[in-house]
Amino acid sequence: MEIRRIQGGELPAAMDLCWRVFLEFEAPEYPPEGVEAFRAYLSDIEQVNHLTLFGAWEGQELLGVLAAEGSHIALFFVDPAFHRQGIGRLLFQAYLAEGGRGRITVHSSPYAVEVYRHLGFSPTAEEQLSPDGIRYTPMVWEQT
Repeated sequence: MEIRRIQGGELPAAMDLCWRVFLEFEAPEYPPEGVEAFRAYLSDIEQVNHLTLFGAWEGQELLGVLAAEGSHIALFFVDPAFHRQGIGRLLFQAYLAEGGRGRITVHSSPYAVEVYRHLGFSPTAEEQLSPDGIRYTPMVWEQT
């Protein structure tokens, strides 16, 4: 397996993976406006181009994506066929190795709260619902 930055031409595959995993694990728990807001975010090329993206690759197959804007993780998805195989941890370690240090924040989806806990994140508040229908728990990771 190779963990590396995602290049421009690989962005569509990365956004597709995020969308597919979101639809399976998150969308059933979201109001319709939240699903649409997430889809719009993934489609906003200008926003996506501001992210630093890492991918987990097995040959030509993209298995996972972590995207951050500075010290905030914006997207973190692993293909369901590869859950619980350490891919998320490898992606997070790659992000840390390239400067993701100090205090890192995330707005965790309900499904991913335990994943983030295993990586060392702690909730900073209860679950919230953004005005556009996105459910999340604010969490933080701090380097010790």
